[in-house]
Amino acid sequence: MKSGRIERSRDDREVLIIIDVQNDFCPGGALAVADGDAIVPAVNRLAAVFAHVVLTQDWHPPGHASFASAHAGRQPFETIEAPYGPQTLWPDHCVQGTRGADFHPALMVPHAELLLRKGFRPRIDSYSAFRENDRRTPTGLTSYLRERGFEHLTLCGLATDYCVLFSALDAREAGFTVDLAVDACRGIDLDGSLARAMHAMAEAGVTIRG
Repeated sequence: MKSGRIERSRDDREVLIIIDVQNDFCPGGALAVADGDAIVPAVNRLAAVFAHVVLTQDWHPPGHASFASAHAGRQPFETIEAPYGPQTLWPDHCVQGTRGADFHPALMVPHAELLLRKGFRPRIDSYSAFRENDRRTPTGLTSYLRERGFEHLTLCGLATDYCVLFSALDAREAGFTVDLAVDACRGIDLDGSLARAMHAMAEAGVTIRG
């Protein structure tokens, strides 16, 4: 696993992707990540040194298929077999138009150039910023980044072992160089998922940076 500090030198081939820094993933939210709000100052500092920033936003319709409440007798964090494979069931979260779906109020990235919403298809969840959980349906982010000429991505946000992980792996598969700003991430860590995520990212060639 490589490590190092985030450098301040940025060019037009580099972009910061900030993943799902939303109220429902922060303390007091419906699917809170422990200390999720603690990353906001680090994310803001990081964004300040990037000329190019993309924001992703979980954006579920009511009754989304990933919600435990949409499945009679099921509880949050159980796993079901969806048409596209195993799917963890979650508490209702990041429902379109609700405060929980809003970005954390202290997130300050006025120069973000793209807001990409994901998870809006009622029957398919979406962890990755690049593909839905069926692993076939693209979000369009790969094409956007390539058309803009970006080659080097830095990822941060919530949660390390789900949306950040899947985004990092898909970015590597698409041929991008990827750094993980680990100090600007937090994980859910279900049954060791955080350690597995860090190992998977390192194996895929993601550079882990503080």
